[in-house]
Amino acid sequence: MNANTQRLTLNGPAGALAVAIDEPQGAAPRGVVVVCHPHPLHGGTMDNKVAQTLARAFVQLGYRAVRFNFRGVGGSEGQWDEGRGEVDDALAVIAAHRDANLPLALAGFSFGAYVTSQAAARLPADHPAERLVLVGPAAVNFQVAAVPANTLVIHGEADEVVPLSAALDWARPQVLPVLVVPGVGHFFHGQLALLKSIVTDAWHR
Repeated sequence: MNANTQRLTLNGPAGALAVAIDEPQGAAPRGVVVVCHPHPLHGGTMDNKVAQTLARAFVQLGYRAVRFNFRGVGGSEGQWDEGRGEVDDALAVIAAHRDANLPLALAGFSFGAYVTSQAAARLPADHPAERLVLVGPAAVNFQVAAVPANTLVIHGEADEVVPLSAALDWARPQVLPVLVVPGVGHFFHGQLALLKSIVTDAWHR
């Protein structure tokens, strides 16, 4: 993401996982966020622009941002597991980088939002995530889990991959608000700065 990004590997359930860490500048982190990238079979990696934008937003908020590649992607060992093992990957990264003294946030884009929801649901009830951010959650092909009421869900009105109607159908039974960005597609082309500001502004509230 920048010259100061630390890249390393950790032991995951299917082998080594490639990880990138960005620290807030000039101060100790106020929290840790783990960011999950979009679909591995459609070019998704931790360097996806939306995943990087989420990491940048959290670094600006004072968080240590941890991104990683799912199994079989860009330096991570193993192979695609249809979303099951990928949740295990996320939980392994959370376990390795969670700090008992700092709040944990989780963020994900598209398929990564599905993984984020499932990973959050499997965290200990007495030690949950502070808050979730889901961008364009893949509510069409994957079983996105129910999420806490304070989850920030952001969706493009013109999303060509996950129709807005699918996101609303998922959110409706939970009475969960969805922040809709008018005229924006799945990948937020030309609107990444807006996405970043939405996250940072909403977090302060």
